Amino acid sequence: MNKASPSPNPLPKGERVNSHTPMMAQYMAVKTAHPDCLLFYRMGDFYEMFFDDAVIASKILDLTLTKRGKTEGTDIPMCGVPFHAAENYIARLIRAGQRVAICDQTETPEEAKKRGGYKALVTREVTRVITAGTLIEDNLLDAKTNNYLAAVVDMNGQTGLAFADVSTGEFLVQTLPKSDIHSALQRMNPSEIICDENIELSDELNSRTTRTPQKNQSSEKIQSVFGLTEDNLLKQFSRAEIGAAGTLLAYIDETQKGQIPYLSAPKRIESFQTVEFDPSTFKSLELIKTQSGERQGSLIDLLDTCQTGAGSRLLQSRLISPLRDTTEIRHRHDEIETLIANFDVTKTIRATLKLVPDMERALARLSLNRGGPRDLAALRDGLHYAELIRAGLIEKGLMKTSLSTCANALHLTPAQSAFKDKLSSALAESLPLLARDGGFIATGFCPELDKVRGLKSETHRHIASLQATYTKMTGIDSLKITHNNILGFFIEVPARRADALMVKSGDNDNPFIHRQTMSTAVRFTTPDLSNLERDIALSADKAQAIEDNYFIQFRDNALSLADDISRVARGLAMVDVATSMATLAVDKTYTRPIVDDSTTFDIQGGRHPVVEQALAKAHKSFSPNHCNLSDKERLWLLTGPNMAGKSTFLRQNALITIMAQAGFYVPATSAHIGIVDKVFSRVGASDDLARGHSTFMIEMVETAAILNTATSKSLVILDEIGRGTATFDGLSIAWAVLEYLHNTIRCRGLFATHYHELTNLKSQMGSMACYTMDVKDWKGDIIFLHTVKSGTADKSYGIHVAKLAGIPNSVLARAEQVLELLEDNKQRGGAGAAVSLPLFSTPPSAPKPKTSPLQDKLRSINPDSLTPREALDILYELKSLL
Repeated sequence: MNKASPSPNPLPKGERVNSHTPMMAQYMAVKTAHPDCLLFYRMGDFYEMFFDDAVIASKILDLTLTKRGKTEGTDIPMCGVPFHAAENYIARLIRAGQRVAICDQTETPEEAKKRGGYKALVTREVTRVITAGTLIEDNLLDAKTNNYLAAVVDMNGQTGLAFADVSTGEFLVQTLPKSDIHSALQRMNPSEIICDENIELSDELNSRTTRTPQKNQSSEKIQSVFGLTEDNLLKQFSRAEIGAAGTLLAYIDETQKGQIPYLSAPKRIESFQTVEFDPSTFKSLELIKTQSGERQGSLIDLLDTCQTGAGSRLLQSRLISPLRDTTEIRHRHDEIETLIANFDVTKTIRATLKLVPDMERALARLSLNRGGPRDLAALRDGLHYAELIRAGLIEKGLMKTSLSTCANALHLTPAQSAFKDKLSSALAESLPLLARDGGFIATGFCPELDKVRGLKSETHRHIASLQATYTKMTGIDSLKITHNNILGFFIEVPARRADALMVKSGDNDNPFIHRQTMSTAVRFTTPDLSNLERDIALSADKAQAIEDNYFIQFRDNALSLADDISRVARGLAMVDVATSMATLAVDKTYTRPIVDDSTTFDIQGGRHPVVEQALAKAHKSFSPNHCNLSDKERLWLLTGPNMAGKSTFLRQNALITIMAQAGFYVPATSAHIGIVDKVFSRVGASDDLARGHSTFMIEMVETAAILNTATSKSLVILDEIGRGTATFDGLSIAWAVLEYLHNTIRCRGLFATHYHELTNLKSQMGSMACYTMDVKDWKGDIIFLHTVKSGTADKSYGIHVAKLAGIPNSVLARAEQVLELLEDNKQRGGAGAAVSLPLFSTPPSAPKPKTSPLQDKLRSINPDSLTPREALDILYELKSLL
């Protein structure tokens, strides 16, 4: 991306460059500096777009495309949006993948006239480049989700990543192998990625990527922003991390035109501290969005009952980064347990949290000079409610429990308390969005401001008082003070009484100054009236100047306390997550898991949280299942028909593991889980035809990733490995994969398959156990019980499932016929069943359904010819047949 630069000084009046008018020349100069952006060019009350920008924007925004003059004989396409409503249009453009450069007027028309005459062009400069990763406006962001901007750099084979949420101030760095880039990016789900052309990304990630030439970013910017010395920087972070952080800060500096937002000190993401997922697993388990890309129906959609946006963001952060540290996991479980035991406190806290504003995003807007009085109020209210919640915890004697960490984070320093109190007395009850709208300082806070406001709001009283004074002074009862747009305020008396006021007997004795003579009246002014008029005219500007000074003072005060305010905001988010998880556990009967450093994996009465909720909405119950991957049975081979619940069972155990290590209660009767370092899930079919990858190829790539990176402490769930190729090929692959998991990796795992031949491996693998999905065969129909039991499936029930799906009866009958012949040939040991099967003959017509004697008898009866006695005899006969 080309680095943006300020627009040049306006051209001399009347001069044309390359046949452009001065205004269009100025526009073209700015546009040349920002070729990859749609340029919003401020003209009066509108942002205008020209040329290709106008064509693109008009299609996305459904605007009427007009034209403005010509350049080199060609019409200039143009469209525009109102300045006051620009944010809504910008949001649509950003969602459409565009970047927007805001080019504002940096001087008033009056200032331009003073500088260069009445034809002088107003100076304009790009004040901000808006991209998907640099948004801070509430209406452009999802309150429940972080909006990360990411940078990826490759330094001598070492890959560094940096993530910043400009809207909250969070700043993270990470070093990892190049092969893990996709996993890290998919987990953090950045809105925008900064990297050079040498970094290879998937199509999905590439669509969010801004390619920039990689530069050797100096650490000076990082040092200045975060107050770190070079030695401290090198001790805390790798050179790749410093490079990524520098790249990110440089991009933010460039897009925000030198205004770096408040960012917390960089925090390193340590891979060994969190559970790892590969991209396939992350997508398969539907942690934060479904495979169709929707939040609704995902696990986070179920878990997120937080009352604040910051709480929702922290909850998601914990879900996508489950811990390996048992001490911290137990601490999170302790918090939930304490809140459940004191559920009255939990309810009170949640009621208070409903009132808590988003302090993090308010602070970010203030740090970029894009905040307003409501952002100051958000800080005031957030600090106030933090104090209330902490006081409630102290009152209930919970300071010495697991909640002490949250309570300590909510502690206000004396400076914060003073800041909160000042804002409480300074801010008015009703606040405008922007400081320039005025009226946000409360009456009584500043006497000078009250006086200035009084001049404007009490104009009529001041004028009436002056009029009464002059009436008494002159004795002219018909004297009146009035106003028009030409003279302003003036004194008017009847012409026949004006002579006395014309007499000059000294300035002190006769203050009246003649202004205008009419046929019936004469108009005057006085020094007092002129001063009053001037004060009234200037009062609005004076009031605005006073309020602006207060706003700057309060904003600077907030930024000086930014670290402590950020701490309190995070403390509120922690309380929100803990109370939400406690409430969820009570409402849905979740239980506290045991998480330790053992190899145990024992889940009793486990349930899939999302499926359970979906069934509950349909007034159906979920069938719980046990899963005990003990040392003797650490690898389960799961057989059974489709639709019996294999995939649900596989996924639910992975989700319970993730929830437990994220520090949440789990949907189970009990759960004891030894720390899992990585979770792998290969469930479901997909393809990538654009890259020439078939379903089977994708399956093999994902399986290879699992076999190459899983460890003995990993949890692996695999479904139908080898089903995308010929039977013997697929069986061979599944066989070898199963052996490798058991003998080489020695991990805990669930392996679902339709290859019943694999059950014979039980005798060769001492730590493998065979389980199956229980079904009931009732008079030719199967009933799925959705429960897991020890043993193996006696058959696949594929034709039964086909019947449920609505396959025509003739096809089902043919399938039954072929199946019988194949199974008979297999039992006789034959290898050429296809030779004796008429596989290419015309399919037989559907067999006539068999009838019972009862049906035959009913068909033979002619009711119209029966006597009463014969009818009675037939009834007895039918009953005997039944």
